[in-house]
Amino acid sequence: MNPIKTLLFSALIFSSLISCKKTTTTADVTGNWVRKSDLDGVVRSEAVSFVLNDKGYVSTGYDGTSSGTSRLNDLWQYDAANNFWIQKADMPGVPRNSAIAFTSAGKAYVGTGYDGVDKLKDMWEYTPSTNTWERKKDFSGTARYDAVAFAILDTGYIATGFDGNYLKDFWQYNSITDTWTQKVGFGGSKRTAAVSFVYNNKAYICTGTNNGTTVNDLWQYDPLTSAWTEKRKISNVSADSYDDDYSIVRSNAVAFIIDNKAYITTGENGSLLTTTWEYDFASDVWTKKLSFQGSARTGAVAFSLTAGGFVTTGRSSTYSFDDLRQFFPTQSENDNDD
Repeated sequence: MNPIKTLLFSALIFSSLISCKKTTTTADVTGNWVRKSDLDGVVRSEAVSFVLNDKGYVSTGYDGTSSGTSRLNDLWQYDAANNFWIQKADMPGVPRNSAIAFTSAGKAYVGTGYDGVDKLKDMWEYTPSTNTWERKKDFSGTARYDAVAFAILDTGYIATGFDGNYLKDFWQYNSITDTWTQKVGFGGSKRTAAVSFVYNNKAYICTGTNNGTTVNDLWQYDPLTSAWTEKRKISNVSADSYDDDYSIVRSNAVAFIIDNKAYITTGENGSLLTTTWEYDFASDVWTKKLSFQGSARTGAVAFSLTAGGFVTTGRSSTYSFDDLRQFFPTQSENDNDD
């Protein structure tokens, strides 16, 4: 399963379907997307993002070209207070796409992914105070791409992805000892191109595909008990009315946190998506919000800062992107902001 062959195949599907995509009705939803400063680096998809010291970072990715330099290892920092980007030190590892990133104890970790030939398992540590990278111990799982990663209480985790097979194994990283430990994974479907998010020291994994089919389960991980709990499905499968309008299932989407809610947007499920969904942790219910107001896309990245949630990069069947938008979930739509 070559990601570039998959991209080309997907492009053919998207080009035939995007023209017949339904127009989203926004009269009964809230939210507002505000255009911010474009990423100063080149357009890309399948990048990684992370947050350090309330600054957003974007690194690696695929620029959509067929040249030998189509994969990237540059690093860009976004300052929301001043709405500008600064280039930081390139990651020394091989340029790649579909990698993972997480932060622990004030440092960022980037690894795994695909370099155009091989699946990868190397890991790199970034220190923002010195703007330097250091190679760390390789990921102890199989080399893979399109995994998910997160950190809770300064401990990093990697799960799922594709190594030639669909995966749902689960690994813990101790940044102090630079060691990996395999943990008990969740009971749901294997998957690739899923999303993860963290709230109140618990992690959540959902969306993605398994053998070409989107999955509809949502799992919560509690590191204090090492226990996984399945939450309500993210599709209309119950006899109750709360999920009647659910159209959340997708792959290659983004997720971010604003205050006490999680948000999922963009991605693909037969066609490119812009629909945005808000998750209430207390009620375990999703609410539709204003659709993403940039071009429909897959393979974007998102990050959560004090200022709010941000989405950038990604690709359509024709273009790759570098635009940045911030989401305000309680505002009313304002077309003049975009």
